[in-house]
Amino acid sequence: MIKPLFFYGLILIFSVLQAQTPTIYDKNLVPNGSFENYKRRSASIKQAIPWTEKGTIDFYQSPLSNDTTVQKGALSGNCYAGIRFQKRYKEFLQVRLAESLHRGTTYEFEMKIRLAFWSNAVLRSFGVVFTKAGYRGQGDVIKSFMVDSICKKGGFANNRQWITIKGVYKAEGGEKYITIGNFASKIKKDMLRMNLLKLGFKEAYYFIDDVSLKRRKEPEEKVAIEIVGPNLRRFEEDSVLKVNTNIKVGDKIALNNIFFDNGKYYLLPESNQELNKLAQYLLRHPNMEISVNGHSDNGGLKWKNQKLSEQRAREVFIYLIKKGVQNKMYFKGFGATQPIADNKTDEGKAKNRRVEFEIIKQ
Repeated sequence: MIKPLFFYGLILIFSVLQAQTPTIYDKNLVPNGSFENYKRRSASIKQAIPWTEKGTIDFYQSPLSNDTTVQKGALSGNCYAGIRFQKRYKEFLQVRLAESLHRGTTYEFEMKIRLAFWSNAVLRSFGVVFTKAGYRGQGDVIKSFMVDSICKKGGFANNRQWITIKGVYKAEGGEKYITIGNFASKIKKDMLRMNLLKLGFKEAYYFIDDVSLKRRKEPEEKVAIEIVGPNLRRFEEDSVLKVNTNIKVGDKIALNNIFFDNGKYYLLPESNQELNKLAQYLLRHPNMEISVNGHSDNGGLKWKNQKLSEQRAREVFIYLIKKGVQNKMYFKGFGATQPIADNKTDEGKAKNRRVEFEIIKQ
């Protein structure tokens, strides 16, 4: 008599017909894509980390007082950028992506632009270039590395309302930067005067907001899973930072395993694991607003403790943005003013030297 065989723990996976599901889009790879997070109020785009400029890109945190157009100010939130083009001058807005692009992967790029109310000219083309080391000049303008929108008739005006610039990009692999602007070889020929009867100085100025680049996933195949024998499969716990399910506005969660050199504010690599968990948590809760708070013990000068605690909070703030977190965030330093333990012991001082995140809005 032949006894039946049981394969304990054996998992058989069967492919089934591909599901007719819509395309799924991934997280935004453009850090601080809506410019809402910044180090301090300033007219320079450099404050909207990690954005950089080639030229002098303007940065706005509120609508201009003399802007009377229908859609004045930002498209979403409060902040937006401004980029200028003249017949012998043009500017570029650049940022390093949250991660390098993967060869053969298709990405969806999108941004919003709006012609400024004082512009007397419009552009016929506006787009983005993908590079591995950042935009260095016209030599980097290769069609296969671009998403370029062209409007030959009338230019990008739309009655000074927001316009969507979008397109699909298939990555060569290793692209780390996007650069936004006009990439015509001669900007003078790509500008169209709005009033042909008015000669003289000519300028096209555009506001920019809500820049995004998202990986485009093809519909996945569904699989049917049959488990033969006892179910020995174990699902690993989610690695995202654990917080209480009843978390509420005002709660403060101290981060574990955040490391700095003594008296310094630069994050050490050992901190990455915990900060990556926080980044993933925020990506899963995009409407949550937080404040990154830095604290110190009471050793040393009060003003130094205050400055160091703020610098450390800022480093965490910057790290999260570079990881692609789009949530509205703030950072503050409190020095030694909010201890959670007795500063008379080394153990107490260690607890007081902390970085935490506070829930501002859910």
